Amino acid sequence: MLKALIVDDEQHCIDRLETLLRSSTYNIKIIAYCKTIDEAIKEIASSTPDILFLDVQLGNGTGFDLLSQLDHIDFEVIFTTSYDKYALKAFKFSALDYLLKPIDNTDLDNALQKLRQQKSLKETSQKIDILFHNFKESNPSSKRIAIPTVAGFTMLDTKQIIRFQSDANYTHIHTLSNKKITASKTIKYFEDILDDNTFFRVHKSHLVNLDYIEAYTKGKGGHITLSDKTRIEVAVRRKDELIQKLRA
Repeated sequence: MLKALIVDDEQHCIDRLETLLRSSTYNIKIIAYCKTIDEAIKEIASSTPDILFLDVQLGNGTGFDLLSQLDHIDFEVIFTTSYDKYALKAFKFSALDYLLKPIDNTDLDNALQKLRQQKSLKETSQKIDILFHNFKESNPSSKRIAIPTVAGFTMLDTKQIIRFQSDANYTHIHTLSNKKITASKTIKYFEDILDDNTFFRVHKSHLVNLDYIEAYTKGKGGHITLSDKTRIEVAVRRKDELIQKLRA
């Protein structure tokens, strides 16, 4: 049986999550509820939970403030939050699970299923390190990303990525060190979370880092040459926007 701690400053949200957890098939025992950061820190130290359901916005701070005060994180974390575009993008970069309020039973089941497949707590700690890095880093080209692979996750600086190449439901990621990483996500997944001032979808099969375009050659759509000497065709409908970005 897994021990769960709920940290949320709204009672109706606590009640909703408790009801869903009690009706789930994942054998989870709720050991306590906390509404402040101080209460949560004390409870984590005394009860050593397996899972922390952590609200992003708390009355006296944020869930990130709570985690940053801990010496080590030896439990799984699932964030709960109202819609916040910036926060959701940060979670996606870090491959951390989050539940949008009001929490849906299907979303909770999916999060718990993924938690069951987690390889190690070290992986969770690495993802949280990426989350903290990205919240502190204002330069979009200096973000770090957790890349889902068949084996687990690969942590990578986005400035090390030259291009993404689609392969059906997988994506091949080519880096400055000539390393190729195969991600178990579509290219659309990466297009959605990466900054469109740094990365651009030049073709349905190619998402490239604009910083590594060395040349554009005219044509119907034309083509680009990247720093790794890869030559990529530009889709006609993407041509004008690409040229505009290259001139900016």
